[in-house]
Amino acid sequence: MIDFGCMAVGDPACDLTIAWTLFDGDSRRAFQDGLDLDGDTWTRARGWALWKALKTYEVDLRVYPDRDRSTGRRFGWRTNAPELISQIIDDRRGSPGQ
Repeated sequence: MIDFGCMAVGDPACDLTIAWTLFDGDSRRAFQDGLDLDGDTWTRARGWALWKALKTYEVDLRVYPDRDRSTGRRFGWRTNAPELISQIIDDRRGSPGQ
């Protein structure tokens, strides 16, 4: 058995998921602009945020099968997992350099 749980220790991208779970639009761009990090770090951060949102959504589907998906459990501080997934994808489409 291989435990991949600690593979990202020390990678700042793990802590940057807050860019999508707390901020949106202009505030997210200001947050990103305020940190001196390269595009690859932000790409990994987007991947972490997507993974966390997908996992949250999967658990919600399994644990709460009858719940209305349009008003699902909050993920982060501002949105539910399906909304966050859409925003991450839209953000990537709209800003390929970030």
